[in-house]
Amino acid sequence: MAKKAMIEREKKRERLVAQYAAKRAELKEIANDESRPMEERFKARLKLAKLPRNSSATRLHNRCQLTGRPHAYYRKLKVSRIALRELGSNGQIPGMVKSSW
Repeated sequence: MAKKAMIEREKKRERLVAQYAAKRAELKEIANDESRPMEERFKARLKLAKLPRNSSATRLHNRCQLTGRPHAYYRKLKVSRIALRELGSNGQIPGMVKSSW
């Protein structure tokens, strides 16, 4: 089980990304538009830099929904390999059986 603080920090980042997504997209569009004047593009980049760092989507990290583990994460199932193995052993995933011989 991951530390509660790390899980909460990740949730906070997710909220910030959702909150600032529209504003970031708008500023990026202005900053990358070649037809606009250089001063306007530069001001957009400065505004973008003033936004919270954690509002950037690249700072998000996938975590297991059951344990909070950041590594060995299956995107399709949203759980880690350890949680997947445990669920399979308990028969909670249809069609999945842990092999033993």
